[in-house]
Amino acid sequence: MIGNRITFRKADGVRIPGTWRHAFIRNGGTFFLTDLVIYADGLIDCWDLVTVDEFEQKLRSGRVATDLPEGAEASAHDLASWRFSEPRTWLTPELLLAEVRDTIDQLNGRPDSTARCLAAVDVFLADRTEDNRAAVHAAYLAIPKTRRRYALGDMDRKDWPLKVLVAGPGVVPEGRSDEPVSQKAYDDAVAYFEERARLISERSSRVPADGPATPHAPAIQLYHSYPRQRVDDPGMVALRSDYPAPIDVEGITYSSVTHAYWALSAADSSVRAAIARADSAYAACKLAADATRREGWEHARTAVMTALLRAKYTQYPELAEILMETGDATLIYDDADSSFWGDNAGRAAATGPVVSSNSSAPNCTRSGPESANGTEPCLPDRGDVGSHRARVDVPAVPEG
Repeated sequence: MIGNRITFRKADGVRIPGTWRHAFIRNGGTFFLTDLVIYADGLIDCWDLVTVDEFEQKLRSGRVATDLPEGAEASAHDLASWRFSEPRTWLTPELLLAEVRDTIDQLNGRPDSTARCLAAVDVFLADRTEDNRAAVHAAYLAIPKTRRRYALGDMDRKDWPLKVLVAGPGVVPEGRSDEPVSQKAYDDAVAYFEERARLISERSSRVPADGPATPHAPAIQLYHSYPRQRVDDPGMVALRSDYPAPIDVEGITYSSVTHAYWALSAADSSVRAAIARADSAYAACKLAADATRREGWEHARTAVMTALLRAKYTQYPELAEILMETGDATLIYDDADSSFWGDNAGRAAATGPVVSSNSSAPNCTRSGPESANGTEPCLPDRGDVGSHRARVDVPAVPEG
């Protein structure tokens, strides 16, 4: 349950809701009690901002610890330190991962594993076949074992009617060692759910248990890097602005979006030329760091970046394909050189390149309009589906 443990981080000015729970992180030989912060976009802060898949790796490696060895040193920052004596833990990597997945569903207003189980009970009540009861059983087992007590929200009976229903007559239910379910107990459990369904149906504000059985596409982290050359299968690195995909903008060829962006930001034409000729994105950034910005650059930079990204994905259909394959995932862009463009663990003002790239291409189709040479697919803007690509126009910035 999330309860009142509500927090958030900002990405590109968008508030991403989250919650937290306690966890131990093993660093060296010490186990640190800390807050595990879980966000609605599928990122988890466990001293690093990671995806669900990366969090699973940290669980498997023991970095996020569920096994607490006898005598191990523990610490709570600025509070206390101690050693474990007869530690008991109820979590395993699998259970903690399942609970985190449930929390992400809850943050998004989607049915979690418990809600999906209760939805399966509704299906069984409507059509009482053994197949449907088996589906309830499978959905019940998908609830983390640590959460199989109050699925029904019944403080008196707890989950006993549910355990009886999923076991069925003649089978020993979970939590009992030897006494199988009698036919009467089973009938009583079915009657319990019938009455529960009747009461729920009378609530005018009832919200049906509905939604996907699995979360939407998880967030994708684009870590800070300086890729120096193109490769046949770049993966998500190709979505970075510093990926070496030369683009043509108003007759000038730039080695990457980063080269173009920083060249266009400079007030002095000789500095712009030097940045454009830089032998790497890193070198382009270093040159730009000492340059004077063009007047009004802070107002134009987002529009300029959008135009440059559109040029990149228009001129490189294979890179546009990689972008399209991200679906509805949130793309988190790290850039240690920029407190504006880099998300940098949620501390930046914007994650502009990523947001702009997603807004440049969501309506692009693999069989969409083609350019004049018949080979390059058009990547239209939102609301501009079907229009043919014209030349790339970079928004004008007044000279300083």
